[in-house]
Amino acid sequence: MYALEVRDHIMIAHSLPGPAFGPAQNMHGATFVVDATFFTETLGPNDIVIDIGLATETLKEVLAPLNYANLDELPDFKSTRSTTEVLCRWIFDRLAAAAKDGTLGDDGRNVARIRVTLNESHIAKAWYEAKI
Repeated sequence: MYALEVRDHIMIAHSLPGPAFGPAQNMHGATFVVDATFFTETLGPNDIVIDIGLATETLKEVLAPLNYANLDELPDFKSTRSTTEVLCRWIFDRLAAAAKDGTLGDDGRNVARIRVTLNESHIAKAWYEAKI
């Protein structure tokens, strides 16, 4: 299995209602380092997984609506908590769509699996990974 990973970051504000979240129930900020990993069994027509530049641009575009936003105010998170895991899936869905619709170039059409990892700190991270 071949893989290519690109990285960016976002700064967000949100609250996580519910006793399981302790003090994080209150409004707070978080900075996430976001890794997007693209997997393929075979290399594409250019002998790459995907173009690094396209992958970097696409990840930045996907993250743009979240960056410096209060997630509690965004429609996509009105019916769910914006936990790290939920954010991973939200980002995954948009990257998977970009792979399917050609945004990631011809090589991107060979991507079989994507993993989105949100690093909350140097000791904690979560990810969502699935076939596309």
